[in-house]
Amino acid sequence: MIIGVDFDNTIVCYDEVFRKVALERRAIPETTPPSKGAVRDYLLQVGLEPLWTELQGYVYGPRMQEARPFPGVLEFFTHCRAKGHSLFIISHRTRYPYLGERYDLHQAARNWVDVYGFHDPSRIGLPRDHVFFEASKQDKLARIREKACTHFIDDLPEFLEEPDFPASVQRIFFYPGRLTMQCSVARRADSWPTIQAMLLTD
Repeated sequence: MIIGVDFDNTIVCYDEVFRKVALERRAIPETTPPSKGAVRDYLLQVGLEPLWTELQGYVYGPRMQEARPFPGVLEFFTHCRAKGHSLFIISHRTRYPYLGERYDLHQAARNWVDVYGFHDPSRIGLPRDHVFFEASKQDKLARIREKACTHFIDDLPEFLEEPDFPASVQRIFFYPGRLTMQCSVARRADSWPTIQAMLLTD
């Protein structure tokens, strides 16, 4: 198999750090759940969309290292590599934030990948040239085609449902904690252990 995996909100979980940063700014009430979606929904509801946009750049930049991998994702990558499957991280991530300071969001993501041992031969051993941060959705789709992915895992149903998405690729919709969301073209998985059971057999 050649497995492509999205990065933000698929490999990386930002729930705790978004809540923490929004509380530091005194932008949300203490009762807001530790969920990126809950923080976003509250800020949009009270008319603070520019602040939400700025917070995304701040979290994906200088606060990136406070984010954690989703449970089971490191084990999935390790198991795939051990079984000889090819893995690619393919993400749509702008280079710089739309608002706020000019952080290099690509470098912040690459630093995070290093910290969690993705390139360490004694841990996951993913080659550095298997990680791509693309400037647009179309570039992301082109990369999936170029790498001839047989499977792709993403948290956004609207991306998986893109008309230009390669029809031959088996799509997996990763939806932790969002039980009401649907994706008409993909199998659904609520956790990385579920994905591992879905794709890998010992």
